[in-house]
Amino acid sequence: MVWHRFLSVLALFLSVLLPFRSAQAQTKGAPAESTSVPVTPANQDQLVKVTESFVRDLYAWGPDFAVKIGPFSQSAAPDYYRVGLQVTYNGQSDNGDLFVSKDGKTVLRGDIFATDKNPFEGVRAHLHTEGNPSTGPANAPITLVEFADFECPHCKEFNDNFAALQRKFPQIRLVYKDYPLNDIHPWAEAAAIAGRCAFMQSPAAFWKMHDEIFKQQDSITPDNAWDELNGFAKDEALDADAFKTCMASASAKTAVDANHNDALTLGVSSTPTVYVNGRPVVGGDPATIEQYIQYELTAHQK
Repeated sequence: MVWHRFLSVLALFLSVLLPFRSAQAQTKGAPAESTSVPVTPANQDQLVKVTESFVRDLYAWGPDFAVKIGPFSQSAAPDYYRVGLQVTYNGQSDNGDLFVSKDGKTVLRGDIFATDKNPFEGVRAHLHTEGNPSTGPANAPITLVEFADFECPHCKEFNDNFAALQRKFPQIRLVYKDYPLNDIHPWAEAAAIAGRCAFMQSPAAFWKMHDEIFKQQDSITPDNAWDELNGFAKDEALDADAFKTCMASASAKTAVDANHNDALTLGVSSTPTVYVNGRPVVGGDPATIEQYIQYELTAHQK
């Protein structure tokens, strides 16, 4: 299939060249100043030509692939530009950044870090935790931000494991952000909207509904999701009419979409993806999360 071919051809590109999906966004851990206002190098035409030729050869992108180079901005390394890159094949596009030396002789994949900055400063700027459900101390030294999907079995596993983490580290805070994978999970978005509607009525009710959805995950289907979700709202003594109105309105979906867009900006492609003070843990592995928590706690004590 054409789409499968596109994914296959882009697999290496996405894994090593695209820390973020958006060419406008900061790459993972990049310092804030690395995404300054775009600049126009005096030799921009030459840099565009050289860079396009190089990436086409590197990834075997023939004439059926449209490649767009730019914009240019100053990177954390003074001799390199951060350069946006968009590739399109059969109407499907993806975006990322790479680094091109100002003389056009060197291209770097991955990321460039300023050693005097926190390497996850750029990630934190895109997590946007405000206005989202959270549990734990508001002034917690460690904040976990979870991008999750209510229909995702691995998200259910993370929810089960988090209880033990919270008991061991009561000083941590968890922020929940929606990332329904609509292509493979048909009722995930409805559940995300229901969770948001519960949160808008009662933040405490959100967490009870959150736990109940995961608990009943195997019994929820696209056909019964509406009734099940409304039933959960009734069980939490939420205003039933207000809940139904919210489910059908744009306000809750707008909040869900905002979280979804944050995930795309950060390059999140699977759930759960958990950030521990900005450190990404794809899959939410408890041992890795505990390692990061321990490290961050020790760092805060210094």
